[in-house]
Amino acid sequence: MTLFWIIAGGLALMVSVVLAAGLRAPRKGLVEPAAAYDLRVYRDQLREVDKDLARGVVSAADAERVRAEVSRRILSADAALQAENLSTDASKGAPALVAGVLALILIGGSVALYTQLGAPGYGDLGLQSRIALAEGARENRPSQEAAEASLPAGATPQASPDYVALVEKLRETVAERPDDLQGHILLAQNEANLGNFPQAARAQAHVLRIKGDESTANDFVDYADMLVLAAGGYVSPRAEEALRAALTLDATNGTARYYLGLMMAQTGRPDTAFRLWDALLREGPEEAPWIAPILSQIEDMAFRAGVTYQLPQIGTGRGPTAADIEAAQDMSPAERMEMIQSMVAGLSERLATEGGTVQDWAQLISALGVLERYDQARAIYENAIEVFADDTRALDLLLRAGQRAQVVE
Repeated sequence: MTLFWIIAGGLALMVSVVLAAGLRAPRKGLVEPAAAYDLRVYRDQLREVDKDLARGVVSAADAERVRAEVSRRILSADAALQAENLSTDASKGAPALVAGVLALILIGGSVALYTQLGAPGYGDLGLQSRIALAEGARENRPSQEAAEASLPAGATPQASPDYVALVEKLRETVAERPDDLQGHILLAQNEANLGNFPQAARAQAHVLRIKGDESTANDFVDYADMLVLAAGGYVSPRAEEALRAALTLDATNGTARYYLGLMMAQTGRPDTAFRLWDALLREGPEEAPWIAPILSQIEDMAFRAGVTYQLPQIGTGRGPTAADIEAAQDMSPAERMEMIQSMVAGLSERLATEGGTVQDWAQLISALGVLERYDQARAIYENAIEVFADDTRALDLLLRAGQRAQVVE
């Protein structure tokens, strides 16, 4: 980093010196003033007069008259030369001042611009280095407890005394019944209503404990949501674990995907966050709770990811879902086939030109299976396997889609 500043400072200084040199007045001797030339000629004439008088070419009276005239011209030329020198000296300060101002603007403006667009304190990081740095930030980020402890005490929500008393009674009842599922569900909801998100998260953790393997994706999402709110919008490792558990059960869960994108943005992977959020915007629906927060952040996320981005129409570009295909059962065979083929063509074109999430690829593979276009489904499946080769969860989702399409065992 020090080397960068040395090089940048040296280049800026060199440019400033070149500009200053161009603004300087001409140096003495480079262009001779006219008065100096006249002065030299007149002095030569005086010497010639003396030589002519010695040789007897001119009389003493003529020589004296010529000397007087030449001396007068010498005095006039000398006065003109002195005036020109004074004018040149007075003008030296203006170019120097202009050069100084230009140097200040050049160097100061460059530093100011770099602090806005650059990353002071960081060296030149290649893609692999940035990914490794982001992975390190994600693995070493603060815990849930540390994040909660760092927050100032929040304002107490306005609630009626009767409601507060009922929640306090619920707390006492649940404490006496540690395995009461319904009690913990109610406690989590009411603690969240009061803004007591740490307590709500603890109650929801008991819900997951009691339900065990019967816990749903929404149960894990509710837990992650309470953890994020308790941490002031920060997605902690514990919240991430809950989100990934939810996505294992339901890979299309919008809330989990939104929060996972937020976690990626917080740990230096705006590119991944952008892809997740862009896919959610395109899928919609417009009234989904994650649409508004994505709209407020995705353009900045695209800028950070280095993507030239234009907001899509919400809810467009989706592939045929199971509900779409089921609704098509009431159509005639020709109408049903035309609808499915149109949807498949739209999704296929979007994936080919813009890419998409693993859910998009899985939908396309499944739809091609419905159309009995097995060769194309297999080709898409193999392509998707290469695209998501490093994501085991994505590979599991693709495998299930391939099995539904009857292109893999």
